[in-house]
Amino acid sequence: AAGFECVGAAELDQRLQQEYPKAFGLDPARMFGNLHGITETEEWKAVREGMMGCVLTAGFPCQPFSISGNQGGFEDARGTLLYEILRIARHHKPAVLLLENVKNYLGHAKGRTLSITIELLASLGYEVHYSVLNASRYGVAQKRERIYFVCFRKDLGISDYRFPEPSDQ
Repeated sequence: AAGFECVGAAELDQRLQQEYPKAFGLDPARMFGNLHGITETEEWKAVREGMMGCVLTAGFPCQPFSISGNQGGFEDARGTLLYEILRIARHHKPAVLLLENVKNYLGHAKGRTLSITIELLASLGYEVHYSVLNASRYGVAQKRERIYFVCFRKDLGISDYRFPEPSDQ
């Protein structure tokens, strides 16, 4: 609805791997399973050039950072998915990254997880903005607090980004 075209997706759940292409008009050859090591696969190499310049969106696994999860962070294999997202960003250099995780990411490991994330994104040339937003305050019928990262490539000169005001005010 915002005028974007989905050019690739990764999802572990096999049922959702079937549904994404239908829902977003995605070529099934651009539907990937496990994101770990994806940039090394022949399937990825066959389509990666068509993904250059994209807006990269990712909701990486929350369990390692969730208050309800194991709190393993980057020591949990699922917590390392951020590094795969960064590998893709390093290659494709998307203009914008939109990342999402649980609210507890903000204070996980006494704030070190957040600091590391910001440092890594900045080292790739991104201006990093983040905020905890509650979906229910933006017209979604679900109380769901999440941290969102909106990152602009520094060469774009966008340093004054502001998250939208809640619609319930």
